[in-house]
Amino acid sequence: QVQLVESGGGFVQPGGSLRLSCAASGSAFTINSMGWYRQTPGKQRDLVAVITDRGLRNYANSVKGRFTISRDNDKNTVYLQMNSLKPEDTAVYYCRAFTTWNNFWGQGTQVTVSS
Repeated sequence: QVQLVESGGGFVQPGGSLRLSCAASGSAFTINSMGWYRQTPGKQRDLVAVITDRGLRNYANSVKGRFTISRDNDKNTVYLQMNSLKPEDTAVYYCRAFTTWNNFWGQGTQVTVSS
């Protein structure tokens, strides 16, 4: 099992920035990719950004150029730097970790962008 603890969500005005963190613990297996997803009420959970253990990154088109995903493999922690935030970025953001045979979710952290 992998436990994921997210932090860094909150309230910010449009144009502002937030940094999310997700620390993984408890796995006896190597964590391969880690990613961030987001979900709004009544909608599916969508990929925001993902990073492999080798540092390869993939972003949703809606966040390219504004969000940056990074990770510290020694700490099993993934980060999401969110800049130029827009009201449409408001959502619950979830961390996800992939091992060879399984994947795990964090509990989610609320991000609200509003004036």
